[in-house]
Amino acid sequence: MANIYVVEDDENIREIECFALKNSGHEVSGMVNAAQFDAALKKGIPDLIILDIMLPDKDGLTILKELRENESTRKIPIIMVTAKTTELDKVKGLDMGADDYLSKPFGVMELISRVKALLRRSGRLENDSCLKAGQIQLDLKKHLVMVGTQTCELTYKEYELLKLFMENQGTVLTRELLMDRIWGTDYIGESRTLDMHIKTLRQKLKEESSRIKTVRNVGYKME
Repeated sequence: MANIYVVEDDENIREIECFALKNSGHEVSGMVNAAQFDAALKKGIPDLIILDIMLPDKDGLTILKELRENESTRKIPIIMVTAKTTELDKVKGLDMGADDYLSKPFGVMELISRVKALLRRSGRLENDSCLKAGQIQLDLKKHLVMVGTQTCELTYKEYELLKLFMENQGTVLTRELLMDRIWGTDYIGESRTLDMHIKTLRQKLKEESSRIKTVRNVGYKME
């Protein structure tokens, strides 16, 4: 699949990240500090970097800045990881060129989902352009959804919801995660918007609608 560098000084977190990514078919190399990371870059350029902000020898944001200033590394997709949770920290990383951001603690499935989505957006998974679930087919390149032999016309939000479900089949996605990923907010007071979109998405999927299951008091999942 992809060659991924994980730069994380916390041994437990690094091992979990590496194990999960390897189980998803990726080639993964773990580094504990900036020195090891620099040495690895001299040997090869990865398809994606998961970079912790708080490292013992160099700040992750400084590393991010250096990567974006270097011609050979400036286009590598980068996910920043940190224990910091303030919006300012997140905005700073994204403004400096990070492609995505994860705050500790985070779930393994969320990590895998974000890595897969980022690899796809960056063109690293060009062969993985079609998602399938039963009679549902979602063509990422054509932005097209088919149910059996019939075209399924979806709104932008419905399409993004379906894509997220199909990328995480069998996994329960919480309401908070869905709101954050699709609407960019975790304000639970707006969750009725989510319910309405799920309802209309199910209607449009017709005989395949039962694949989207409601998990009471938690969220939804696709079987």
